[in-house]
Amino acid sequence: MNPNAADTRDAHTAAQALYEWLRPHRRVFVLTGAGLSTGSGIPHYRDENGAWQRKPPIDFRAFVGDARARARYWARSFVGWPSFAGARPNSGHQALARWQERDGPHALVTQNVDGLHARAGSRDVVDLHGCLDEIVCLDCGARRARESVQTELAERNPDWVDLDAAVLPDGDADLEGLEFERFATPVCEHCGGMVKPDVVFFGENVPRARVAAAQQALAEADAMLVVGSSLMVYSGYRFARAAREAGLPLALLNRGVTRADDIATLKLEADCSATLQAALG
Repeated sequence: MNPNAADTRDAHTAAQALYEWLRPHRRVFVLTGAGLSTGSGIPHYRDENGAWQRKPPIDFRAFVGDARARARYWARSFVGWPSFAGARPNSGHQALARWQERDGPHALVTQNVDGLHARAGSRDVVDLHGCLDEIVCLDCGARRARESVQTELAERNPDWVDLDAAVLPDGDADLEGLEFERFATPVCEHCGGMVKPDVVFFGENVPRARVAAAQQALAEADAMLVVGSSLMVYSGYRFARAAREAGLPLALLNRGVTRADDIATLKLEADCSATLQAALG
């Protein structure tokens, strides 16, 4: 364990430690991950040891190159979407939004694709991995609301309408053993091309503009706070590493191990939402 880690599994104790850590800083760079959205009913893929507890999300090459894999993705997305879209911001999202209304944070970057920070009222959020509420055509670039695709999929796949399964972190459902080849997938309304959610799949790169925006915000920050992320994915870990290389204090609020435990100045292992609500008001 990091020698700077505190015995803070209790949210009240963790909140006190976080409050004291934040006090001298006025330009905090906040990075959030799946652990913040579990309080909204959206699970995460990794356990407290940072290992996969579910199958990894679909790979981009499989999505574009394998019709069955693509049909499987859209079938699972169709079944899981109502629960995912119905998720609401929890007290942690709301605490961060209220904090922004006062005097912070300097920047809010999220690895999540659920859009819950914006729904809570946070502004200028950098959605590092995109957001599931839109789809994009891989051929012509046309965009469309994900909700309208749900209506289309229901009309084209009536036998799937009444299926129900546990929702997964990326908005799909835990379905196995079905004939996915029979599922009719969506196409672009404009050109008939292949469409995908406007999120970064495994095997894709985060758009340069998003990375640049986050890097610029970090360069202007005086501290970094990570909430609910194991940082096992490099797209998030790079910012923690850059913060320490720049000499910035780094605090981690996450249940379980993170990739940055050995470089953190403070590690808190309490419930993310309860801790943020108590620390930020």
